[in-house]
Amino acid sequence: MIIKTEQNEIQDYLKDASNTKGFCDAVVFPENTDDVISTLKKANSEKTKVTVCGNKTGLAGGSVPSGGIVLSTEKLNKIIEINSIEKFAIVQPGVILSNFLNEIKPAKLYYPPDPTELNCFLGGTVATNASGSKTFKYGPTRNFVLGVEIVLPSGELLSLERGQIFANGNELVLITNSSHKYKFQIPLVKPLPTKNTAGYFCKENMDAIDLFIGSEGTLGIITKLKLKLLDAPSSILSAVVFFNSEEDGLNFIENSRDRSYNSRKINSKNSIDALALEFFDKLALNFLREDYPNIPINANSAVWFEQEINESSSSQITDLWIGLIEKHNGDLANSWIALNEKDKVKFIEFRHRISTKVNEYISLKNFRKLGTDFAVPDSRLKKFYFKIKDDAKKAGLDYVIYGHFGNSHIHLNMLPKNEAEFEIAKKLYQDMCKSAIKEGGTFAAEHGVGKNKKQLLYEMYDGKIINAMFKIRQTLDPNLILGNGNIFIT
Repeated sequence: MIIKTEQNEIQDYLKDASNTKGFCDAVVFPENTDDVISTLKKANSEKTKVTVCGNKTGLAGGSVPSGGIVLSTEKLNKIIEINSIEKFAIVQPGVILSNFLNEIKPAKLYYPPDPTELNCFLGGTVATNASGSKTFKYGPTRNFVLGVEIVLPSGELLSLERGQIFANGNELVLITNSSHKYKFQIPLVKPLPTKNTAGYFCKENMDAIDLFIGSEGTLGIITKLKLKLLDAPSSILSAVVFFNSEEDGLNFIENSRDRSYNSRKINSKNSIDALALEFFDKLALNFLREDYPNIPINANSAVWFEQEINESSSSQITDLWIGLIEKHNGDLANSWIALNEKDKVKFIEFRHRISTKVNEYISLKNFRKLGTDFAVPDSRLKKFYFKIKDDAKKAGLDYVIYGHFGNSHIHLNMLPKNEAEFEIAKKLYQDMCKSAIKEGGTFAAEHGVGKNKKQLLYEMYDGKIINAMFKIRQTLDPNLILGNGNIFIT
């Protein structure tokens, strides 16, 4: 196991993609589960803080240390098994998502969770319950986690398989591989009608595995994962449609979303059923225009959609989408329709490029990223969208908006030009997130709470619920060594 202590060697481990910065004494690089166990046993006995670090693609500061040591999972990077018969894979947490997708592709297998940053580690996606564009159809990472091997803060090993251990009402008992028993109460949290990664997953009679998915490195360190795979679709219809007004683009999203929901409800295979519904406002398109000069000059919004198709359904489904585009005044003549796999990859790169450009801008200005991650109920999407745009304009800030609008999940990224604007943006960011909560949504739909959004957790949940969540952490980590500063104000 490698340990680095020279500050000039560990600078890359002191920040994440949001440009949140921290400090630590050392970075350790375990090469197997035993290394993780020995590291945590030592840290626990010495009460040394440990921050788990994946590929540093997070946007909430969760992998950024505030003292102690960093445990990097980058050497835990083996794909142990790909089972094409039973459709699962067993991997270590440091496997890069894009590499994993390339490995399962020849077997015609499919793993839908696709965060915008494909260089993320699979362990990080589970620790944050990451999602992405395909969440509109398949849901977040949680839906594809079949098993986990976790090293608890004490250094004990805990193995969990989905469907084996459940809470009894709101009481959950965990038994480690060495037969140590942990027992605690699960707070009953009212489920939201939106995606949500704020705090621990808590539900009556819940599967024990779900507690650790999305726990942001505060309850244990993942050393092995069993992931569910699907048969790859025969083909995917992919298009970027441009609209001359935002209203038309939003109406197209809403109509596509509702028709997709109905198709699933009646199990219709030959109707509109979007895999992804992604929105870009005019400012986002302008921000991308240097890289994509073929964006129509009159475009005020765009929607990237995908749908799985096969040979028998291709023509019918394409015609349905064309009809829907025409209904909402889409610029069909100048829109982009994928004609081959190369085009489909280009459209995915187009969607991902906006996030990359925002991160580059923020890094150049040396600010922390202020990009919203809120989701609101579907019925509130359009009204809420225009409200936050108006708020940003009144504040005099540059910004871009894009996101997973099929899930009513909005990324408004503020682009402050100086320190004074950054201070204004910070205040506006907090106000917008609080507004999303008041609308019945969440401030953290996919990126988690981390260190940067802890105050908002206390706006969203009653203090009793947060205290009960924290009690779970204290039960598993009485010395509070893991994930120092993540999720909770301590």
